[in-house]
Amino acid sequence: MIPASYNDDTLPVSGRDDGPARPCARSQGRGCARPASEGSLDESPSRLEGMTRIGIDLGGTKTEGIVLDDEGRVLARRRVPTPHGEYDATVATIVALVAALEQETGRYSSVGVGIPGTLSPTTGLVKNANSTWLIGRPFDRDLTVALNRPVRLANDANCLAVSEATDGAGVGAGVVFAVILGTGCGGGIAINHRVLTGANAIAGEWGHSPLPWPNDDERPGPACYCGRRGCLETWVSGPGLAADHARVTGETLDAVTIAARADAGDVAALATLVRHQHRLARGLATVVNLLDPDVIVIGGGLSKLGALYRTLPGLLAAWCFSDVITTPIRPACHGDSSGVRGAAWLWPLEPAP
Repeated sequence: MIPASYNDDTLPVSGRDDGPARPCARSQGRGCARPASEGSLDESPSRLEGMTRIGIDLGGTKTEGIVLDDEGRVLARRRVPTPHGEYDATVATIVALVAALEQETGRYSSVGVGIPGTLSPTTGLVKNANSTWLIGRPFDRDLTVALNRPVRLANDANCLAVSEATDGAGVGAGVVFAVILGTGCGGGIAINHRVLTGANAIAGEWGHSPLPWPNDDERPGPACYCGRRGCLETWVSGPGLAADHARVTGETLDAVTIAARADAGDVAALATLVRHQHRLARGLATVVNLLDPDVIVIGGGLSKLGALYRTLPGLLAAWCFSDVITTPIRPACHGDSSGVRGAAWLWPLEPAP
């Protein structure tokens, strides 16, 4: 498994082949466009118009916070370790991060938070979080009280989808399927820049579907925190990749080290990455067969594995129900900060009427 000190930022990027250049809107000096906010909130800060926006991305190993102005420029950024397994400490970490960002910018901000899970439409409590200490908690309400302002909360992959559909690798696409490959394996769908949440708030949750077309040695698959075995997350996430390498080689290495060894020509490490690519392709093929998105965008730490963009398109075609597959697969334009940008944009430009 990847240790608590694992940092998604440190994966090697050598050998990346992202295909034809597709510049982000930010590189053209336009800043971020503003996605329509998902849903509505009864309260909004009275000073919202013209304010800055804080986005928080609560990851399994790190928590990132940024401050965006109305043009999408980053005014401040900080990253801190995520308190593993401690709910109260997680709330306190976000409160301290918001305070530090506001002290740095000197401006009061709205707050949006992306989490590796979602809020149940029935109970209002967190469900489906691989940060299991959040499950069953009124996380948005507790943050609202602790920060003394309303907080908007969304699934982290949904935040990634909105961010990349707005001014990133999915700009101009009608349907974007966004994947987070990091500590977990999340998925989000943006249609015309708006998140598809679904009636049960689980649209895009491909990580808890079983690995498709499993080989004999892939059955029944590793145990997953959700209580089942063989979920895609147990195979294609960072910890899943590391666990697969350990099962095959007996070496306990994190994903960063495996990728570095593969870059240096290590045969066993390279074989681990090849198995990972084949499993990822099978998982994405089921998404293409069902959703047929205009583009697939990959974020999270493993998005920095450059070989994915060379090999996945060909592997994907072998499993899809079509004579030709032209679906582009691109790394997130904003890297592993795309989700935190999407969290910031959970608030609209003007106060709700």
